[in-house]
Amino acid sequence: MLGLLVFLFLVLALVGYLISLYNGLVRVRAAVKLAWSDIDVLLVQRHDELPKLVEVCKQYMQYESGTLERVMRARAGVDAARTSGSMSSLGAAERELRSGLGGLYAVAENYPQLKASEPFRHLQERISGLETAIADRREVYNEAVNTNNVRIDAFPDMLVARLGDFPPAQLLHFQSEQKSDVDLKTAFSG
Repeated sequence: MLGLLVFLFLVLALVGYLISLYNGLVRVRAAVKLAWSDIDVLLVQRHDELPKLVEVCKQYMQYESGTLERVMRARAGVDAARTSGSMSSLGAAERELRSGLGGLYAVAENYPQLKASEPFRHLQERISGLETAIADRREVYNEAVNTNNVRIDAFPDMLVARLGDFPPAQLLHFQSEQKSDVDLKTAFSG
């Protein structure tokens, strides 16, 4: 009788431990999703601000339609990559967007009235703030992904992860030039 009670206690303890492991894996997976959601919100906000920047620039830059179109194409590429959830596609799309914005900022140097306009300065500050927030959230996301991936690769969590279908999450990598904030003040200072 005592042996049966000890056996039942051990079985219950093991089941409790496995449930605890499973719930821990669910929490780290949810943390990855939450961190991605935070980035996604900022990407959408930036996505919404870029057409405003382009419109303000159009008022001053009559002969630069190619530059403005490049920014809008890159914006669409980031949105498509964001929607697909592919971190590698998002990295490439972000590289294109930064390149397009860099071209826009370089061309804008030739338009002092544009740099002095209130709507432009407001958008400059807004987009710069969003870029900083995206960089901060990217760091939090990668920390959550790392925690998730370590948990699903570590014993004994890996046994539960494989049975419970917990795939590894993909880190969000950007090229070195994409890791720093776009410095709009420097780009537009004259």
